[in-house]
Amino acid sequence: MRLGFLGLLLACGCPSGGGGSYKQPAKLPTADEVVAKLAATRDARKAFRAESVMDYWLGGQRVKGTVLVMGTSQRQVRFNAISPQEDVLADMACDGQDFALVNMQKNCQLTGPCNKQSIATFLRVEMEPEDVLHLALGTVPVPAGSTGKVTWDSSKGYERVELTSPEGTQKIVIDARDGRADIVSSELSRDGKVVWSVENADFGEVKDEAGGTHRLPAKTRFKSPQKDADLLVEWKERTVNPALDPSKFKITIPAGLGRCP
Repeated sequence: MRLGFLGLLLACGCPSGGGGSYKQPAKLPTADEVVAKLAATRDARKAFRAESVMDYWLGGQRVKGTVLVMGTSQRQVRFNAISPQEDVLADMACDGQDFALVNMQKNCQLTGPCNKQSIATFLRVEMEPEDVLHLALGTVPVPAGSTGKVTWDSSKGYERVELTSPEGTQKIVIDARDGRADIVSSELSRDGKVVWSVENADFGEVKDEAGGTHRLPAKTRFKSPQKDADLLVEWKERTVNPALDPSKFKITIPAGLGRCP
C-alpha cells in the first residue's frame, strides 16, 4: 500500500516531457493571479477536524498509527494518538501561544511555547502549527512578496509555478485539468537545498458544515530533508470549517507527572 502511494506521488511530480495531450489554455494565469487564488482558498478553509493514519520517520525510528487531529488558522492544533484498542496513547494541544503534551505510555508530560519545535514533540517533524491546517486541507503557504512565472505542462495538464521571495524559491504544481485547481506538490528551496516539500494525491470532494464543497487530497506526504524528517498521512473522515471551542486546544496536566525526555 505504502509503496503504491509513493509511486503515485512520484508519477504526479515528474517533469514534463515533449508534446502532450493537454492543450495550453488561451491565457495562462500570471504568478500574481495564482498567488491571489491560493490566498482566497486559504481564507475559505479556516479550520478542520479529522481522523487520519500517520506514518512518519525521523532518524532511525518509524511510527504508524491512528491520529485524531483538529486545527485552525490561528495556530491552534490538537492531536490524539490512538491505540488499536482505541485508548489514547498521547495527547498534545497547542492553543496558539502555549502547548502541552501528555504521553500516557511513558507517563510523562511536556509544556512550552507553541511553535514548530512543539509540533515536533508529537510528530517528530518540525512544522509551524498552522502548517498542520495546510496539510489537512490541501492548501499551501506562500511567503510574502513572492513573484515569479507560470508555465504549462501539456503532458499532465498542470500549471507549474515558480516563485521567488526573501524566503527562497518555491515551486508549486497545480492540476488544472477540467477546471481543477488541485495542489499536486509544493517545495521551498533555499541556497540550492530543499527546506520542505509536500505532495498530495487522490483528491476528492469534502463538504463543510455550511454545505460548501472543497476538493481535498486523501493522501499527503511532507518532507524536511535537512532534518531527515518524513511524514505520510492518509486522511479518513474530515470536516471543513467546524466550529471548534478554544477550550479544545488546552490540556490540564495531571498532577505528579514527570517531564518527558
